[in-house]
Amino acid sequence: MRFQKLNTIAGACCLLLSATNIHAQSKPDSTKYNNYELFGPITWPSNGSEMRSPAGKPGPKYWQNRADYVIHATINELAKDTTISGQVTVNYTNNSPDKMDHLWMQLDQNMFEKGSRGDATTPIEGNRFGQPYPRGGYHIGTVTVTYKGQTYTVTPVISDARMQVRLKTPLGAGGDKISVKVNYDFSIPFYGADRMGRKTFKQGVVYEIAQWYPRMCVYDDVEGWNTLPYMGLGEFYCEYGDFDYYVTAPANMTVVGSGDLQNPNEVLTPTQQARMAKMRASDKTVSIITPEEVGQASAHVGTKPLTWHFKMLNTRDVSWAASKAFIWDGARVNFPSGRKGISMSAYPAESNAIGWNRSTEYLKGSMEIYSKLYYEYPWNSAVNVSGVALGMEYPGIIFCMSTWGGEQLWGDVTHEIGHNWFPMIVGSNERKYMWQDEGFNTFINQYSTKYFNKGEYDHPEARPAIGLAAPMAAMKTPLMTPSEAMGVGNNDYGFYYVKTSLGLDMLRNVVLGHDRFDYAFHEYIKNWAMKHPTPYDFFRAMNDAAGEDLNWFFKPWFFTTWTIDQAVTSVTHDKRDGANDMRITLVNKEKMAMPVDAKITQGDGKTEIIHLPVNIWQRGGTWTFKYNAPAGIQSIELDPDHQLPDVNRGNNIWKK
Repeated sequence: MRFQKLNTIAGACCLLLSATNIHAQSKPDSTKYNNYELFGPITWPSNGSEMRSPAGKPGPKYWQNRADYVIHATINELAKDTTISGQVTVNYTNNSPDKMDHLWMQLDQNMFEKGSRGDATTPIEGNRFGQPYPRGGYHIGTVTVTYKGQTYTVTPVISDARMQVRLKTPLGAGGDKISVKVNYDFSIPFYGADRMGRKTFKQGVVYEIAQWYPRMCVYDDVEGWNTLPYMGLGEFYCEYGDFDYYVTAPANMTVVGSGDLQNPNEVLTPTQQARMAKMRASDKTVSIITPEEVGQASAHVGTKPLTWHFKMLNTRDVSWAASKAFIWDGARVNFPSGRKGISMSAYPAESNAIGWNRSTEYLKGSMEIYSKLYYEYPWNSAVNVSGVALGMEYPGIIFCMSTWGGEQLWGDVTHEIGHNWFPMIVGSNERKYMWQDEGFNTFINQYSTKYFNKGEYDHPEARPAIGLAAPMAAMKTPLMTPSEAMGVGNNDYGFYYVKTSLGLDMLRNVVLGHDRFDYAFHEYIKNWAMKHPTPYDFFRAMNDAAGEDLNWFFKPWFFTTWTIDQAVTSVTHDKRDGANDMRITLVNKEKMAMPVDAKITQGDGKTEIIHLPVNIWQRGGTWTFKYNAPAGIQSIELDPDHQLPDVNRGNNIWKK
């Protein structure tokens, strides 16, 4: 999901920690800083176990359940409304050690009912995640369960956006399987919490369809059933499985979706099939439906409704879009292993006029860069759709703002497809820990922007640290705050994006250096791909692979709103020292601490950067060290590369 004030966070030069001649200064200080509070022992709420290793990896007995889906859905354009009617069959595997007397399913469309929790908790002035729809919500038909060869009908218990299915016979542990079939329908909201909905263009309505089938809640070793209701801002937490789905639409609509189209011979014209074959072999964008062909009968097969059949394997969700207005193009994607895939875009003429003809290029470039830098994209295709959503992501499909082009569109595309790494590949719980997907994704976006088309949209001079200092000082809620409790009106929720990303920048550029950070980050991604990591797994993984106890950083950055203020307070010459030795005194004035990078300019103009580790603050908030300066010291500047969101840069500089 895109944050409206998202900053592009540029990479910075590597600052490796090095030793220097320092001596303890044990006098008291009058700052807010408390070294015992920062460096005191931390006990995370979850300890290492056979399920989750203390090294931040899945343990030898790690398990997660599985949900495989077969879905049949029809889009019905009626006189007064447009609806989705469907049937979903969930084949659920219980790999946990627990028997289950009931199952929980998510009914996300129920958020759009009048009186839902999402509606009831929307501020009076409204926000982009509210707006109920008069005919919103699921209509649940029959619910049947098949277990050990016996099929029976159940009466589900529906509570807001959740549905409990109570079983006649408990589902066994350790790999037992059960099947649940649900018939349902719902009206498509015009504005579905900025995540789905419909928008009218000159040549037809674009329908972006998501949260479109009842789906299983996650049952894990941390919470058991995860049943937090969908209320708008908090996103999703889903089980992995295979999806086999069918979308029936009017013949004059084009349907694009997550995964691989299984029946192109039935839904595409011979010309379009030939163009798709050309597209799969081309690094340049190839048209499948040209602007001139939109609305022409020759661009579609027959006049009767068509059923589009898609499959996507080992994914946590699927989504799709349909419209009469779609221009459709695509190109080949080249993965590091040599495997090939495709990137595609579907958009109306209005978007084509402002630069959406480059959407496929943006999507292809992002997929190739992220695959090279972090983890190879595990699926075969992805598609970008222009419509009502500002920016939203699902496995293999993204929705981007129809009115954006150029650099804005690039930022939207590379952010939304970046979510296919966090949380679609590394499957964290978005509903509880929004920073673990939005922030990590914002962090990797700066590198796709750096490398795409030789930095066409890169702005390396735009460092975020300075711009974030004042907003962070006013921040009221820590990153570990659940998303529904985070302020929306004051844009505090934007810190899920930028503060998390800046924190990873600081670890990479200031604390660990590029090599150690990158190795640890890649280990985290590799070990938790297609699994469910918690924040504590991330903290442990970074500590283990980097070989550093970073709890002094994780605690304040993610659990508090503490700020940073490093200061140079004095430069003196003590006769007890060498003739050319100067004593430099630093103070850590705020509650958070970081390593110190000090640029020292000597009297003859020579400069040197001194690197002091964070450990200088372990004994207190004041530190004095000796520096040999035969020509004297002209000036000192702390954090000369502006890597830190220091709340008072005025005291970072000392001049003779």
